[in-house]
Formats: sequence, structure tokens, C-alpha cells
Amino acid sequence: MNFASSPYAETESQRFDPMTTQGMVTSPHYLATQAGVDILRKGGTALDAAVAVAAVLAVVYPQMCSIGGDNFWLAHEAATGALHGINACGRSGENVTRDFFAQKGLATIPLRGPLAACTVPGVISGWDSAHTLSRSWGSPLALGDLLQEAISLAAEGFAVTPSLAHWLREDCKPDPTGYRQLQRFDGFARTFLPAGTPPQTGAVLRLPDLAVTLDLIAREGARVFYEGELAERLTRWLASNGGLLTARDFAEHQAETVTPLRVRYRGLECCNLPPNTQGLASLSILNILEHLDIQSMGEGSAAHLHAIVEATKLAFADRDAYVADPDFADIPVDYLLSPEHGRKLANRINPARALSSVAPLEPKGDTCWFGVVDAQGNAVSAIQSIFHDFGAGLVAGDTGILLQNRGSFFSLDPAHINRLEPRKRTMHTLNPPMLRKDGKPWLVYGTMGGEGQPQTQAAIVTRMVDFGLSPHDAVAAPRWLYGRSWGLPVNNLRLEGRFSPQLAQALTQQGHSVERIADFSDLMGHAGAILCNQETGVLFGATDPRSDGQAAGY
Repeated sequence: MNFASSPYAETESQRFDPMTTQGMVTSPHYLATQAGVDILRKGGTALDAAVAVAAVLAVVYPQMCSIGGDNFWLAHEAATGALHGINACGRSGENVTRDFFAQKGLATIPLRGPLAACTVPGVISGWDSAHTLSRSWGSPLALGDLLQEAISLAAEGFAVTPSLAHWLREDCKPDPTGYRQLQRFDGFARTFLPAGTPPQTGAVLRLPDLAVTLDLIAREGARVFYEGELAERLTRWLASNGGLLTARDFAEHQAETVTPLRVRYRGLECCNLPPNTQGLASLSILNILEHLDIQSMGEGSAAHLHAIVEATKLAFADRDAYVADPDFADIPVDYLLSPEHGRKLANRINPARALSSVAPLEPKGDTCWFGVVDAQGNAVSAIQSIFHDFGAGLVAGDTGILLQNRGSFFSLDPAHINRLEPRKRTMHTLNPPMLRKDGKPWLVYGTMGGEGQPQTQAAIVTRMVDFGLSPHDAVAAPRWLYGRSWGLPVNNLRLEGRFSPQLAQALTQQGHSVERIADFSDLMGHAGAILCNQETGVLFGATDPRSDGQAAGY
């Protein structure tokens, strides 16, 4: 496969590293990637390997995900060509109402603490559903087999990476707003600051309570998290600490099978998950760009960035008007992703001038995306999260479970499309994409990053499809983020510092509010990709230099 040359790899070897033929795993942490490869070597499917990756990430990357969060899965089944979707997102509790927060004088749901942990964690149900599907593909492995490396790492310890050390330092800083200073929560301090201060890069961190919990799940099965001993301990702790979730909330939770959405881009089938995820927005951007001549603009040019940013604004406007829990809203998905609507929106883009800004966007979103392709051609794109870094900041008693704050994304405005109601799923930024060619996986890709996910997905797709870059170069290339910086009331366009001052000036002249930031910024998310050469069977992997990740296979 011939890739276009670019300045984004220091050597030719880096541009093509790694290449394998039997399987490939990419994730934002090297230990998770290695766990996935080990499962592939033991005869596990891509889904098995993805569950092992997810389990290790829930141990070694707690700033981004935990078993107290949610996950979503997009899986291609090689034997049948079927595309499977799993939505393992938890609902708000039966007692979680707008009136409850109004009576407490709150205009928004808190970002930290027990009131933020107001949706049932769906992660374990997602692992269970993915494993059940894998068994239908012929997997010989039990769920417990897939959790052993995560259990071992939690019990014996792992080296703290730069990303984890950074976020522990950040979230333990003094903060009068109450957003940071998470060591004020006893469980957080006991779990992540065993010596009383944030561990440094290279320190060994052990999570013995989490190891016991994972071992219980491995031995007794996923439902112990929702109906058994573990569920009882979780709900008892929440009740005694001001939480809102009940035993019935946990018992009634189930991951759901969903039908993936599809649009066409340059002859490829672009796939993602339906609402309540923002997969619709990610596909809408591509549906708009399909009607623009991106290739003529030049890769990484002001015109290239301008086109994607403007498409993002239009797609986000549709998303924010319609996307919510489909059990509570009528969402015209077919119309919003129709070629006619994409063409209509593309015609609104002025190549010389930025559109008016959309409403201020959510400034946070911490997540882990990971992808796997196995020797049989099965492929998985998956994503797992606790929303903000370290979620609600709460570790539930002696379970070792760090709880998410995803419920804080609900609005308390009764007129808002994403308004809080009991037993409802919030609009979710998580969305796992995949491109297929002739009904087979061509590109398994994705990223963390909240509002940045659809934007980085579009950057990777246009760089690879329109400009022919390798997966490494498409992921490593400088990126941008349209959205709101933390604490600011309006959106801006942040550019990594490797973009030239001249490009920044050109975008400013088009009406964009531009801010240049670090050359490799964590704000841009941790992306990854696996390109499948359907002629030779060679797999080309990539991980993000902004992460602690690795792409590897055999």
C-alpha cells in the first residue's frame, strides 16, 4: 500500500510501524494493548481482546475510564458481514429528578461528589454483552479469562504513566470551586494517594480493592455487579453518602443491542452508533464533507481546517437540537443523515468566512478509545469513559470502584432536549466509528475527547481517504479543536503549535477566534487507527503520541 509522504513521521520506519498480518490492537496504554495481543494469541476473538483491553484500561487509566463508567461497542463479524452495536450506557436513577435538584437550590447537576454519580455504571454490562457475542462467534474463552491481566495489575501494581501522574497532580490542586482537590474524598485519597501525595511518573500504584472486585466479577459473572453482593455494597454505600441510585436502578440495568448508522464517504461505508450517542454528529460531518472537494484544498491547509470546522458547527447544531435518549425523543435520523441534507448544509459553508458560533460547547470529556482486528477479519471499535477526569471523584467504599459523573451532562432546563428525567440516558459524546469497504473493515479508528471526537475522526478520515496519509501520520499530524476552553463563556478554535503562524492568521482573517497551544496537546484527545489492506491482509496500526499508548500485533 502506497501512502503519501508527509512531515509527520521522523523516519520511514515510524510511518509504517507497526505492520502485522494476524492481528492488531491499538489503545492509549501499552499494558492494555499487550493484554489484548495476549488474548489474540490464545485464540480469542477481536471482541475478547477488546474486553481484555477495556479491563486493563479500567485499572491503569483511571483518569479516563473505570468500571464505574459506560462503554459502547461497534463490531464487524467476519463470518457473516454483520455489523453489531452495543450501547452499555446507564440510565439515571428512579429518584433522580429535576425537582430534587431544584429543592436543593441547584441550577445544574454538580460535577463532583455523590449527586454527580446519578447514572448506573454500564461498563460491566458492556463487557458481558461483548463477550456473549464473542462466544456466538466461537470463542473458547470465559469472561474470567479476559479479566486476569487486569486483576493481576490491580493486585501487584503498575507503573504510573505521565498521563496519570499529570491528572493526579491537576486534580489534587487547591480549588475553591470544588471541582479539583479530589483528595477531599476519603476513598479517592486512600486509593490514588496511598503515600498522601500524588504519585510521580514511574511510581508503582496498587489497587487491591479493585483487584478483589474484578476477581469477584470474573468468578461470579457480570450480574454480580447489578444484582448480587457487589450491587448491594455499592447501593448501600451510595445511600449512606448522599447518593441517589437504588438497588432497583442497578437490577434493571441491561446493555442494549442497537443498529449502527451508516453514511457514504468517497465510496466507503462510514459506520457509527445511533442516539443517545453523538455518532450522528460524527457521520453528519462526513456527510457534509462528501459534497466538498477536500482533496483540492491541500492537507493541513487553512481551507482544509476551515471546511471541517464549519461542517462541525452545522453538525453540532443538528445534534444539539435533536440528539437525546430515543426513548424520550423523536429523532429524524434518516433525514439528518440523508445525502440531500448533507448537500444542503454543505451549501451553507462559505469558504471565505466562518459561520456564526454555535452555542457554547461542553469543555471536558475524558475517555479511552481502543480498536482490535483479529486474524479472521473480525474488527472492533470500542470506547469507555467516566466523563470528566476521575469522574465524580468518588471511590465507593472498599469496592475500589471509581464512579462516573456522566449524569452531570443532563440539563435541568425542562425545555432542553437533554433534560433530566428518571430512568433516562443522557446524550453521550462517546461514539466508536469504523469505515468499511465492500462490506469489510477498511479503517478501525477513533479517539477520546468529548466534543473533539467527531472533529478528530473527520481529521483522520480526510487525511487518510482524501490525502492518502498512513495511519501513523494521520494520527500524529497536528490537530485542532473547536469548542469552549474551561472557564470561558464562548467557543474558540485551538490549534496545536505545529501549525504555522501563517495558517493561524489565515483562519483568524476568515473570522475564527484562534488560540495556539502546545505542539502535542492532551486537549486533542488520544486517537488510534488500524488500516486493513484487503488485498494483502496486512494491518497497519497507529497510536497517538499524545497518549501513553501502543499499537501492536503479530
